[in-house]
Amino acid sequence: MKAFMQSLISLGPWGVFVFAFIDSAGVPNPSGTDALLLLVTIERPEYALLCAGLAILGSLLGSLFFYQIIRKGGEKFLDRYTTAGKGARFRIWFQRYGMASVFVAALLPVPFLPLKALAACACAMGVSRARFVLVMAAARIPRYAGLAYLGAQLGENSSAWIKAHTWHMTALAVVLLALLYALLKWNDRNSPAGRGSTIV
Repeated sequence: MKAFMQSLISLGPWGVFVFAFIDSAGVPNPSGTDALLLLVTIERPEYALLCAGLAILGSLLGSLFFYQIIRKGGEKFLDRYTTAGKGARFRIWFQRYGMASVFVAALLPVPFLPLKALAACACAMGVSRARFVLVMAAARIPRYAGLAYLGAQLGENSSAWIKAHTWHMTALAVVLLALLYALLKWNDRNSPAGRGSTIV
């Protein structure tokens, strides 16, 4: 794995693209794209903007691939448990509000929520492709742009800065999730045209 990471670092921004795609396509590697993005931007700060753009693009393409795989195999599996009773209510709840959890998990570089599990549920439970990708884009753009900026500006101190602010980001995740959930509930109650839908 170390040799693989070194080869990706040597590819510079394109290595970030490849790893972002692999990560978002479902291969488990928590924070791997974050780490690689930081390493490349620390080594080559002049490529920070390109690295951020390719990380976002790779992540979105990988998310599309992930969506297709889960929709083909996961929906049949989940149908056994989410078509009646509590399972059916959970499906409806997740379709309305679950993407708020996916957004928060994809936005912050802290292991606050299990992104892959939440994303798989969203795909398998019928969230549209366009909505899934839009939510991922809304989360990945600020996340990867922020990490590229940190790497370019703080250099070797980037990882220390992130570790020092882990609790702040965790608290932000809790607050953001609560606010999004409350906003979606309010939207359902006050917008007849929006009942059964979500703005996230």
